[in-house]
Amino acid sequence: ADIDVFDIEINEKDPKKFVEIVKSLEPTFGGINLEDIKAPECFYIEKELREQLNIPVMHDDQHGTAIISGAALLNALELQKKKIDKACFVINGAGAAAMACAQIYVSLGAKYENFTMFDKDGVLHQGRTDLDDIKRKFAIKQSDVTLEKAMKNADVFVGLSVGNVVTPEMVKSMAKNPIVFAMANPEPEISYEAATGARKDIIMATGRSDYPNMVNNVLGFPYIFRGALDVRARQINEPMKLAAVKALADLAKTTVPDIVNLAYNQKSITFGPDYIIPKPLDPRLLATVAPAVAKAAIESGVAQKPIENWDGY
Repeated sequence: ADIDVFDIEINEKDPKKFVEIVKSLEPTFGGINLEDIKAPECFYIEKELREQLNIPVMHDDQHGTAIISGAALLNALELQKKKIDKACFVINGAGAAAMACAQIYVSLGAKYENFTMFDKDGVLHQGRTDLDDIKRKFAIKQSDVTLEKAMKNADVFVGLSVGNVVTPEMVKSMAKNPIVFAMANPEPEISYEAATGARKDIIMATGRSDYPNMVNNVLGFPYIFRGALDVRARQINEPMKLAAVKALADLAKTTVPDIVNLAYNQKSITFGPDYIIPKPLDPRLLATVAPAVAKAAIESGVAQKPIENWDGY
């Protein structure tokens, strides 16, 4: 994205002190990309920094994954002829990335009542006392639902948990034309071979580069920050994230340049079950995602230096 970036490691375990340290760096930087901070501390840290700073702050593990998988989801649903507001979701994992994904899917039109979510203690249900406000919105009534039960007739499975927790039988029990995003790394919740072997009508994505449809945050954060920096945005807000989702989804439907085919040793990559999101080495990402984010920043009132001449930009 042609941004000068400095990797700063902070040796601090206390979230309050961490916020103070990062806050004190504000005058030096145009934006801050938070990386590798675990839940629940990441929610507190990002919220505090967004409220206290006048530069864009984004926790990449949360929103990067949400934005890229959101774009992949829109295109997978279109190919599978499913409506997002009718689709039934099973989400395994309820950490930072999983919660951000679920929330962005809701922003895109998914319904809270169509989600069944699991964390390490089982299903998120209304009887649990350990759920925060966000998780409570996704809690279901029944407390005895297992992953195996939830997968029956589900349209979409999203995994941000641990490897090999989904069996081919579970995939077979899903609804017609299922979508499986098994994003645990390096071992997905179910291997690409096992999932595609279980169903011919599946669309599958993983977090790995050696299979089709890699959900990789590098498709998002460089260009999101570029768009935000170009208009001197005070923050990265929901409209900017959704603009990035739509821009990525739309880019996957356009003709892929030869340079991308060459980079991935393929003849003709085209929009379809094995190509639902752009490739990380696609040079068009900069000119697609950054302007979409910049426009959304201007329209939502967080830009301090709006772009007047878009052709020049």
